[in-house]
Amino acid sequence: MPIEQKESIRWLENLRQSTDLLAAPGRCVHIGDRESDIYELFCLAEEVGTHFLVRTCVDRLAGDGNHTIADEMDEVTIKGLHRIKVKDDKGDPDDAVLEIRYRKIRVLPPIGKQTKYPALTLTVIHAQERGRPKRRKKIEWKLLTDLPVQSRTDAIEKIEWYALRWKIEVFHKILKSGCKAEDSKLRTAERLVNLIAVFCIVSWRVFWMTMLNRSSPNAIPQTALTDPEIKLLDHLVKDRGGNCSRRSTLSYYVVKIARLGGYLARANDPPPGSTVIWRGLSRLNDIELGAAIEATTMGN
Repeated sequence: MPIEQKESIRWLENLRQSTDLLAAPGRCVHIGDRESDIYELFCLAEEVGTHFLVRTCVDRLAGDGNHTIADEMDEVTIKGLHRIKVKDDKGDPDDAVLEIRYRKIRVLPPIGKQTKYPALTLTVIHAQERGRPKRRKKIEWKLLTDLPVQSRTDAIEKIEWYALRWKIEVFHKILKSGCKAEDSKLRTAERLVNLIAVFCIVSWRVFWMTMLNRSSPNAIPQTALTDPEIKLLDHLVKDRGGNCSRRSTLSYYVVKIARLGGYLARANDPPPGSTVIWRGLSRLNDIELGAAIEATTMGN
């Protein structure tokens, strides 16, 4: 079946549209999961002068066509190790040590499409976890890219780029589950675009606050919150004791927001996630609006 008649054509359309929006397509790197492991997408990226980094799930023919990518990668020795932070099935933090292999390989199109599409010289990166973890699945990433990978540092950079995909998934979760963008009943595309634009700003704020709390917990609260929000949180969510020095930090107030959303804030609980922060921030906004209305009414 031609690619134009498949649902996967949307990946090609997204690549073309996003590249057209950027004046310098050579600066753009399209990162995708296994759903975007499409040979036509690789060829389109070369055609429009942009780049890609995709997690591959297809063991394609390689070289002269008498073997596959997996056959070649079996010959590659470990080029280095890379330690990453992960979470197990219970959400507890864990470490994983990845064995890194990479090689530039001549990749062939599918047999039925070899007269239509050319062979491509791409770099294959394998990142496989050393050992077998007890409470989670073993990490094994097979990445394919047209970007140059000439060292262990280059390979780790691409692995870290791919890992950022999960942050995008969190953003989409907030957009869909928090803002409920898919439940809107607007009748025109223009109105829907305007609504989603607003929802993107709201989702970004929730996501940014969640990540900032983990990366810079000691930042001042005004980094992400307004003074009225801080005053309301001090009034609404009572302190539970603990370290008084934390009271001037962003983390202290993000936890208060999360408590409004159902976060228990026990000693061994992990940092609050986007769901409780979304719920808490939604309640805080409603309360802030009510306080503003009351102040206006009482003032009159």
